[in-house]
This record gives sequence, C-alpha cells and structure tokens, in this order.
Amino acid sequence: MKLLLVEDDAELAQWLIKALKQRYAFMIDWADDGALADQRLRQEEFDAVILDLGLPKKDGRAVLAAMRSRGDTTPALVLTARDTLTERIGTLHEGADDFLAKPFAIEELEARLVALVRRAHGRNAGTFSCGDLTYYSAEQRFTLNGDSLDLSPREHSLLRILVQHAGEPMSKQKIVDRMFSYDADIQLEAIEVIAHRLRKKLSHSVQIRTLRGLGYVLEAGAT
Repeated sequence: MKLLLVEDDAELAQWLIKALKQRYAFMIDWADDGALADQRLRQEEFDAVILDLGLPKKDGRAVLAAMRSRGDTTPALVLTARDTLTERIGTLHEGADDFLAKPFAIEELEARLVALVRRAHGRNAGTFSCGDLTYYSAEQRFTLNGDSLDLSPREHSLLRILVQHAGEPMSKQKIVDRMFSYDADIQLEAIEVIAHRLRKKLSHSVQIRTLRGLGYVLEAGAT
C-alpha cells in the first residue's frame, strides 16, 4: 500500500514510518504541513491517508474538506489527541473513514489501515484472485494452481499491485509510485522488464496484458 502520512511532529512521523516499513509492506510518503499534504493529494494517488488534525499552514479538517469537496474518496484515518465522543462524531461527519486516538499501538494502526483499503477496494477478505492466481495478503504470498509461486521482491511487488487491481489498467507511473519510495531512482522501462519476467512464470489462466497508452492489466485467461 502507498500511504501519505500527514503529521507535523517529526519524531512521531519518523517513528511511524520506520515501524510500518519494518513490519509491513507499506510505502509511506510524509508531509509535515497541511498545505503540502493538499498539494500531494491533488497531484498523486494514495491508497490511504493518515491525517493529524493539528497541522501548520492548513489544518487537518481543511485538508479533509478539500479532499471530499473535489470528489477524492481516498480512505482517511485521522489521528487525534482529543478522544471525546463529540470529536469522534464530528470527525466522521467531516469525511473521515476512521480515527485513532493518541497514543496508539502500531498493530492497531496497521489493522485499521488494511481494513480501510480493503473496504475501499470492495474486498471482504485479505485474499485476491485472478484465474488460478491467488494472493494472500496476510501471509504476503502467491499461489498458482494451488502451488506456491517463487518470485523476486520486485516481481512480487508488481504482481501484488496488479492482482489487487485485477481488471483495472495500471499505468507504469502508478505502478512505480506504489512499488518504490517517492524519491527512488527507477526508470519506467524497468516495469517492462519485470512484467516480461512475470509473464514467463504465469499460466495460461492469468495474463498481464499491455494496453497501449494505458499500461498493464491483469486478466483471467482461457481455462
């Protein structure tokens, strides 16, 4: 998952980024003020936003309101130090999908993020399938025709993105944004190489199709 963390407390932000990257397959970009967060959200796509309310330049509520007013439905998990019923109800009415009071356990944050993204993608369980290919997100493993699929880290990342968006065209830039960190030095041509290697490992029941001008799409083939 590609996340945007919006938090002005640098120490907390660095701890969250380190903890989530160490424990889970998350990619995390960080914005330390509301104006920067708003700019990033207008220009890029994220699977979810972790949003603090008390931000400089533009507070979290204004960022959230701007998102929803322009039709941005990216799941937003609000971090708040004010854990009152009024605060919780107000936050949800303003467009938040969930909230978490500070302090919190990293395990709970991770579980809530996964649930938010799963609901946004219309999934009821952490399992994604296409043809005879199945991805078990909790175990971070693939099976093909019931057998484990041996993949390199980059092959795993690309195939995970495609199976989570099966049937949906994904541009090379979207794939790069989800596979690598924001400042990673990676060429779009590298995606072609990885996709070529993956095609050799997949069966006829699932295929990676190239759509001219749109990118790649994972589809079930003939059985």
